[in-house]
Amino acid sequence: MKITIASFSFHGLLQRGMIDVFGYLETVKYRYHLDAADIWNGMIASYDDDYLYKVREALDERQLVLANLCVDGAHVWEPDPEQREANYRRALDNLRAAEILGAKTVRIDMGGRDPEMTDEQFDYTVRRYREYAERAHDNGYKIGPENHWGCSRVPDNIIRLVEAVDHPAFGILLHFENWDVEKDVGDAKVAQYAFHTHMAAWVEPRYEEKIRTLQEAGYDGYWGVEHHSGKNEYAQEAWQLGSVRRILAELASQ
Repeated sequence: MKITIASFSFHGLLQRGMIDVFGYLETVKYRYHLDAADIWNGMIASYDDDYLYKVREALDERQLVLANLCVDGAHVWEPDPEQREANYRRALDNLRAAEILGAKTVRIDMGGRDPEMTDEQFDYTVRRYREYAERAHDNGYKIGPENHWGCSRVPDNIIRLVEAVDHPAFGILLHFENWDVEKDVGDAKVAQYAFHTHMAAWVEPRYEEKIRTLQEAGYDGYWGVEHHSGKNEYAQEAWQLGSVRRILAELASQ
């Protein structure tokens, strides 16, 4: 089964100093018996070569695929030009990290806190993502935003962006039901663009519906389980993971 657990799911343990990226990799491999990782860059302690190659060694040693590198702090749009440039530099650091680690997909947020995008914002966002997509294509991965916060939580903004970037290496990380508008239909509207997924605990009663929707759209990526509470994280992840495994097994047997 193609399942991941987002390393953000253990942010509570990370804040308490009880896990790091190496412990996370050990956890997904030997506690949850998965063959893929989904690393949040909040767990990456350094962008120095020595450190990144150690993380790559840990992935390879455990025969783990890096299904996704989930990047915070490098979103494309900020109104302030200096902040935009700083975010761009952080994005480049993370793209290099993704390439060293062998990531199959990378999430970099759109930015923009208002639901509507200005013309300047949209044009800049398209230009940057097209640059990232060309680099991703050359290095064998896909890249795009998540419907995470701000203007990305409007399905039509996602559709407009994907159509404007118009690149085979560009898509989205679909965070199920994480919309500010069109909550009931947003997932289905953008399903065809998904290259990775995040499935929160609050969506669990509808996991089967969501999985079916993406399968019907031709999705063949990983099902990314993510927990947000910061409490009882090992048990919470076991519950969500068990639910996804059960549903995938039932659907495969039909």
